[in-house]
Amino acid sequence: MRLTYLQNVATLSFIAEKCVGCGRCAEVCPHGVFNIADKKARIGEKDLCMECGACALNCPANAIEVNTGVGCASAIVKGWITGSDPSCDCSSSECC
Repeated sequence: MRLTYLQNVATLSFIAEKCVGCGRCAEVCPHGVFNIADKKARIGEKDLCMECGACALNCPANAIEVNTGVGCASAIVKGWITGSDPSCDCSSSECC
């Protein structure tokens, strides 16, 4: 099952010139946003990004930036911690 999110809203950015081609981003991304071609990482489908930050955290070249703690990733982690269903509904008093 491929999970896509809202189109064109992910905060993920990638600077190809900084990429050293280690492939770590592709290894750690839970949704397969990155792929490796010609010894460089590339963003395959940005709308698959759940903004967890694993790629940026593991990039030794600092070629990746993402605003973590927002959107779906935050809601999923909060659900795991509290044992509740994930909710990105920011209309309630508790915004994810």
